Formats: sequence, structure tokens, C-alpha cells
Amino acid sequence: MANLEHLTLLKTGTFMRDEWRKNNPQTKLDLSAANLYGYNLTGANLQGVNLSHVNLENALLIQANLSNADFNSANLSNTNLQEANLIKANFSLAKLTGANLIKAHLSLANLIGVDLSLANLQDAFMDKANLIGTNLKDANLKGVDLGGAKLNRANLWKAALDRANLIGAELTNANLYEVEATNAYLYKANLNKANLAKAHLGGAYLMQADMSEADLRGADLRWANLKGVNFAGANLKSVKLQGANLIGANLDKAIVDI
Repeated sequence: MANLEHLTLLKTGTFMRDEWRKNNPQTKLDLSAANLYGYNLTGANLQGVNLSHVNLENALLIQANLSNADFNSANLSNTNLQEANLIKANFSLAKLTGANLIKAHLSLANLIGVDLSLANLQDAFMDKANLIGTNLKDANLKGVDLGGAKLNRANLWKAALDRANLIGAELTNANLYEVEATNAYLYKANLNKANLAKAHLGGAYLMQADMSEADLRGADLRWANLKGVNFAGANLKSVKLQGANLIGANLDKAIVDI
């Protein structure tokens, strides 16, 4: 449960001020399980605060400093976190359905098992974040930086990844059914056994990506750079490859149209 003294300091706006935080560096703030529905915490300094199990639905946390904060099992549905600093924050099992995370900084954040369906993450910074098993169904990830991120078993069904950076990302067994990823960067990405059926990857940069045993039935790869891609054992039935660069691609045991 939240520390009542800390909750009072929050409501009065005291510990959100940088001056108070500097004068009380040893105070470990605990707001766990607090009901902060709809609170306006724009620009607040909540770095390292315990916000586990907290209800922040519909709250305003625009440009707030939440680096290293603990959001374990918190409810952040429809919360506005635009341009917030969430570097190394822990969101394990949190709910962020429909959250606004435009241009938010989520580098190295723990998002394992998080519900980010319908969330807006356009132009967010998520490099090296852990999104294993995360639900990103219908999420807006246009222009997002997911370089080196872990997305194994993540659900990206119908997500928008146009222009996204997924260089070196891990997407083993991920669900990318009907994903929109035109002009996305997937250099050396691991898509082993991923579901990419009916995915739109026109103009994508997939050089040296691992797509072995992936399901690409009906995918659109027109004008994509597929140089050196590993398609071993992949299902390439009805794939559109007009203008694609397949130099050095490995098609060993791949299933193709006759």
C-alpha cells in the first residue's frame, strides 16, 4: 500500500519539485496501489518511485521523469505519457491499453507481458527494451526505434511499423500477421518462426535478416532489400517479390509457388 505521507506530498505537489527531491535524496517514495485516476502529473519528477499496482488510468504524465520507476501490474490505460522519460522503467504485467506514448523514452524498459494494444508509440525510443510476450495488437509504432529490442512471442497483429527501426531486434515466434511495415529497417533482425502472413513489407530493409521457418504466405515484399536473407524452410507461397533484391538469399527447403 502507498505510504500515506508520500501520498499527501504528491497531492500537495511537494515531492514533484526537483528542489524537494534534491533535499531528500534518501527518501524512497512509495505510491504503490494508490488510486491516481485522472491525476495531472505533467512534468512531475517521479524518478525511481514505486508505482506498482497503482491506478493511473486517464492520468496526465506528459514529459514526466519516470526513469527507473516501478509500474509492476499498474493500470495505465489511456494514460498520456507523451515525451515522458521512462528509461529503465519496469512495466512488467502492466496495462497500457490505448496509452499515448508518442516520442516517449523507453530505452532498456522492462515491458514483458504488457498490454500495449491500441497504444500510440509513434516515434518513441525503445531501443534494447524487453517486450517478450507483449501485446502490441493494433498499436501505432510508426517511426519507433526498437533497435536491439526483444520482441520474442510478441503479438504485433495489424500493428503499424512503417519506417520503424528494428535493426538487430529479436522477433522469434512473434505474431506479425497483416502488420504494416513499409520502409521499415530490419537489418539482421531475427524473425525465425515468426508469423508474417499477409504482412506489408514493401520497400523494407531486411538485409541479412533471419526469416528461417517463418510463415510469409501472401506477404508483400515488393522492392524490399532481401540481400542475404535466410529463408530456409520458410513458407513463401503467394509472396509478392516484384523488384525485391534477393541476391545471396538462402531459399533452402523454402516453400514456394511452382
